Amino acid sequence: MPSMSTLKAQTWHYCWHVLYLLLLAAPSHAGEITIAVASNFLAPAKNIAAAFETQTNDRVLISAASTGKLYAQISNGAPFEIFLAADSKHPALLIAQNLAIQHSSFIYAIGRLALWSPEKNKIIDSLNTLRQHDIRYIAIANPKTSPYGRAAYETLLDMNLWSSLKPKIVQGENINQAFQFTASGNADLGFVALSQILNPHNQKPGSRWEVPQKLHTPLDQMAVLLQAGAANVTAKLFLQFLQGPVARDIIKSFGYDLKI
Repeated sequence: MPSMSTLKAQTWHYCWHVLYLLLLAAPSHAGEITIAVASNFLAPAKNIAAAFETQTNDRVLISAASTGKLYAQISNGAPFEIFLAADSKHPALLIAQNLAIQHSSFIYAIGRLALWSPEKNKIIDSLNTLRQHDIRYIAIANPKTSPYGRAAYETLLDMNLWSSLKPKIVQGENINQAFQFTASGNADLGFVALSQILNPHNQKPGSRWEVPQKLHTPLDQMAVLLQAGAANVTAKLFLQFLQGPVARDIIKSFGYDLKI
């Protein structure tokens, strides 16, 4: 027999589905939502928002930063209505603090970490590349606020390279800054999100090593409805859209895996 919490979650998602169908059938609907998006997901979020706006005539306002920074902003009263985090930890904390709606969360994407260089033949073998003496700087996002930075740190620990490479590490405030450090040549290599490399606007495909997921904590990226959006029909509609085929195709095109 399903538990009470499971039944509540199923009822919640069923209500969202009915609401989604009703609103799509409406001839005109104009609303607005504010979304806090983890930096790694900014490009796909913009594409998804554009598709959503075209379909619904609503407006989506996006603010991007590291997951930890966005969590701090939400905890301090920032009026975001939806949080698209780069992990599942911070949305769960917000639910526990009654700052997000229970049973509204779901994994919308599973992220992939990659070691990247804008140079075409720079990365051939991960271990040998990282051990090269001519490597001056390696960019990562701040492990304290960015799940991707934490994954990079865990990867280097697992490979027994953190101690030797620590003097060469330069930290970006978020994964976008780590990518910029690398793309500009200020860092020779960077641990970045695979989605940043696959972004069609990236003019430097370069070379990369896709980090095996067994080397770090899984990057299960969770969406959650925040208390500020609890009464916003458009916010609920967007979360339903995020689980639909259009959004899923966009998410996959940026190199993310999907939970279901």
